[in-house]
Amino acid sequence: MIIDAHLHCTGRETTDDVLHTLDEAGIDVGVLLAPFLGDGYSLDDAASLRRGNAHLSRLVRDHPDRLIGLAVVDPRDPDAPADLRHAIEDLGLRGAKMVPTGWYPHEERVQPVFAVADELALPLLFHSGIFIDGRSGRFCRPTYFEALRDHPRTRVALAHMGWPWTDEALAVALIDRIHGVPHAQAQFRLDISFGPPPPYRLEVLSRMLAVLGAGSLQFGSDCFLPCSGAELRERRQWVSDLMDQLALGENDRQQIWRGTAAAWLGLDQSERPADPLPSAHSVDPAHSSASVDPVPTGASIGAVASAVPRASFASLVSRASEGLERLDAGARRWRPVCC
Repeated sequence: MIIDAHLHCTGRETTDDVLHTLDEAGIDVGVLLAPFLGDGYSLDDAASLRRGNAHLSRLVRDHPDRLIGLAVVDPRDPDAPADLRHAIEDLGLRGAKMVPTGWYPHEERVQPVFAVADELALPLLFHSGIFIDGRSGRFCRPTYFEALRDHPRTRVALAHMGWPWTDEALAVALIDRIHGVPHAQAQFRLDISFGPPPPYRLEVLSRMLAVLGAGSLQFGSDCFLPCSGAELRERRQWVSDLMDQLALGENDRQQIWRGTAAAWLGLDQSERPADPLPSAHSVDPAHSSASVDPVPTGASIGAVASAVPRASFASLVSRASEGLERLDAGARRWRPVCC
C-alpha cells in the first residue's frame, strides 16, 4: 500500500477525478487538504475556509478507505476552535492542516485551536520551511513547532523536512527518539514532500535516515488536484529513484511509503506492500538503510549518539555525493512546489 500524505485540493476536483488520478499513479490512499490557495479560497478568509472544508467533506465522505480529509483552519480566527471541532465531528474530516502566515505556533492566541486538536487526538500537518510565493517563511521554522509538545495527544507532521532548516526539523523529530519513544508513538515526523531542490535531496534524505530512521519519514507528493496520474506518478518516481540511490532495504521503503503515515493517521498497518516502480539502479534487497533503534527510556544523549551508525552514515553521504554528480550531469529541471 502507498499513502500520499500531502495532496492539495483546489475546489475544482471531483471525487471521480481524484480516484482516477490515484489509480493511475498507483496510490492507494490520498490525504487531501481542504482548498486554501486561490480559486476563491484564502487563509485570510475564514468563511472561505469553511466552504473549503465543506467541499472536502463531500469529496471524501463515500470513500473513507481511500480518501482522508484534513480540514484547514486559521488559528488566528476566534471561531477557529469551533470550526475545527465542526469539521471533525460533523463533517467527518480526520485531521487538520495549518500554515503559519502571520502567526507563530508558540503564540497564546493560537493555543485554543491546538487544545481542540489535542482533545480530539488529531493528526496535524504544518507547512514548515521557506515559501516560494513571496510570503515570509519566518513563522515556519521547525523549532517553533516545539510548542505543540504542550498538546501531547496531537500527532504532528512537518512538511518539506523544514527546508532550508532541515537540521532544525531533524532535531525536533529526534527528541522523541532520544527519550526512547517508538516511531509509531512519536509526536513528530517529517513529510518528505520536496522543499529541497534536487541538488540537496539526496544529502538531506540520507542524513534524515541515518539519524532518525525511516519510521520518522513519510511520502507526500504536494500535488495540486485536479492533476493527471502521470504527474503524481512522476513525484513518486522521484522518491523511488532516491531510494535506489541510497540502496534502501524493503522494510525502510515500506515505512516511508505507508508505515509512518499510517501511524500518523491511526490506520491499520496490516495491508499489502507498495507496488514497485521500475528501478533506475539495481538494489540489493538485503541492504537496509541505517536507522536508529529504539533507545531505552532514560538513556543518555550520549547513548543515542552512539546508536547512530557512523560508518553507515558516511556511506550514505558518499552515495549522496555520487547522486549529486548524476544530477549535475543531466537531471530534469526542478519545479518548485508549495505548501
